[in-house]
Amino acid sequence: MRARVIAGGVVSSIAVLVVGWQLGGQPAVTAPAQQSTTSGAGTTGSSTGTGTGTGGSSATGTFTGDTTQTRYGPVQVQITVANGTITDVTALQLTNSDGRSVQISQQAAPILRQEALQAQSAQIQSVSGATFTSEGYTTSLQSAIDKAGR
Repeated sequence: MRARVIAGGVVSSIAVLVVGWQLGGQPAVTAPAQQSTTSGAGTTGSSTGTGTGTGGSSATGTFTGDTTQTRYGPVQVQITVANGTITDVTALQLTNSDGRSVQISQQAAPILRQEALQAQSAQIQSVSGATFTSEGYTTSLQSAIDKAGR
């Protein structure tokens, strides 16, 4: 009986890994880029963006995403774009409601940053154990990308 339980657990784990692998291998579907012109500094809500360009892939500058409120505190990111390529992602605010959320955010932030730089979009994987931070990060990241006109 115990061998069946162990075998069932192994098969279940393999199935989850295969499904995750298959989903991760699918091409990301993104909405068409909005055509907008950004120059100088602009203010939308509580965030600002500075840069030059005409949307598409020629945007250059620093763009701050909207602050996203999560269950464990606010999350806000800023991106640096050069010729339409995201060259840096900086977390300006991360979840901070208690010591544990701060610890989780500190561990998740470098992973989320690397994912965003590789994907060049907000279509990134969530960090296991940091669901709220990941969701807030991707929402603010998408806001910054929209402001960059990408």
